[in-house]
Amino acid sequence: MKVELLYGRDGLTCELPDNARVHLIEKPAFPLAAEPRQQIADALQAPIGCAPLDQLAQGRSSACILICDITRPVPNGLFLRPMVEQMMAAGIEKNRISVLVATGLHRPNEGTELAELVGDPWVLDNIRVENHFAMNDDDHVDLGVTKGRGVPVKLDKRFVDADLRIATGLVEPHFMAGYSGGRKVVAPGVAHHETIRTFHSARFMEDPAARECN
Repeated sequence: MKVELLYGRDGLTCELPDNARVHLIEKPAFPLAAEPRQQIADALQAPIGCAPLDQLAQGRSSACILICDITRPVPNGLFLRPMVEQMMAAGIEKNRISVLVATGLHRPNEGTELAELVGDPWVLDNIRVENHFAMNDDDHVDLGVTKGRGVPVKLDKRFVDADLRIATGLVEPHFMAGYSGGRKVVAPGVAHHETIRTFHSARFMEDPAARECN
């Protein structure tokens, strides 16, 4: 018996015994936004729990926007340019705004893959877009250790040094870190390999509290 799975770009074919019992589990269809660009504009003007982006950008000298790498299906092409334009209108110079790909320990996204990830040629033409490299010691700032577990906190200095720091990303259940996206774009996204290997270690994963959606 052959089963076709949605995997990667081309799918994956699995050979199963003919007597295998196959059950198809489908999640409910997510409603699509009728006007996604307008919804993004509305969200930037009336976000939950903080001031509008144009107000946050007032008086800031630089900004760094984190985006997920190519392993996450995030519509960066819809929201990056509006965010950048609002920050520029608020007074941040174009050459002081950067987009940092939160690769964690994954490989960098370059060339046509980077263009696909960013999703907007205007952003690539006007804004500095760079990858995070967890193995480069000199690219990180040592911020000390966490209380209790003593996890070393080392983050990409391009993010730490920015006057305005913004994390974007896909929020979805994660098998041991609660939810992906949000804070996870910062660590492991732009963390040093020592930080990543510590809290992604077997010691943390075997903790009863390390479970999906927790």
